[in-house]
Amino acid sequence: MTKMMGFLAMKTDQLRNDMIDSDLREIGIAARKLADHAFLLGGGLGFGTSFLGFLACAAAIYLLVLDRTNWKTNMLTSLLIPYIFFSLPSIVFNIFRGEIGLWVAFIAVVVRLFFPHRFPDWLELPGALILLLVVAPGFFAQTVRGNIIGAAICLIIACYLLQEHIRASGGFRNSFTQSKGVSNSIGIILLMVYPVWCAVMFIL
Repeated sequence: MTKMMGFLAMKTDQLRNDMIDSDLREIGIAARKLADHAFLLGGGLGFGTSFLGFLACAAAIYLLVLDRTNWKTNMLTSLLIPYIFFSLPSIVFNIFRGEIGLWVAFIAVVVRLFFPHRFPDWLELPGALILLLVVAPGFFAQTVRGNIIGAAICLIIACYLLQEHIRASGGFRNSFTQSKGVSNSIGIILLMVYPVWCAVMFIL
């Protein structure tokens, strides 16, 4: 009976490891297909960079939403604000950098100062992002953004969040097997795609 239980436990561990390996291979294949499709659809590297910038921002917003719901994590999600600042595609960045962003920031500050009870906690980080987009000095908004330095900052933030997430999950395996861990792991991996792509484009 003991041998049978040991055999079943070994088979279960092997099956779990095989499933994890299969999932990781599928993620790698999906990432390669995503890069190929981004390049082919745009007919150039510029579109691929913009598309991956949109994807990275969407992943960062997704992680912020998760952190503000029942999926709350112990990650330092405030780091996602500078990540979005540096990875936000230029067309969206310029919109919020202009008059629209000024009005949104003005309304947010007025509501926060004079009607604090009507300013929910979940708006703190989006409000901080708008203020950052509006008041950031030209050195950061025009020189660092879109440069290898900005991509390096994004990669450092993504790597830090990944290692913090793995530590909070209790190990690399748990971060990809627990229901809550998988969603966060995929989101953080997507954060890495954009800065890695930018680094490759810079080298090429």
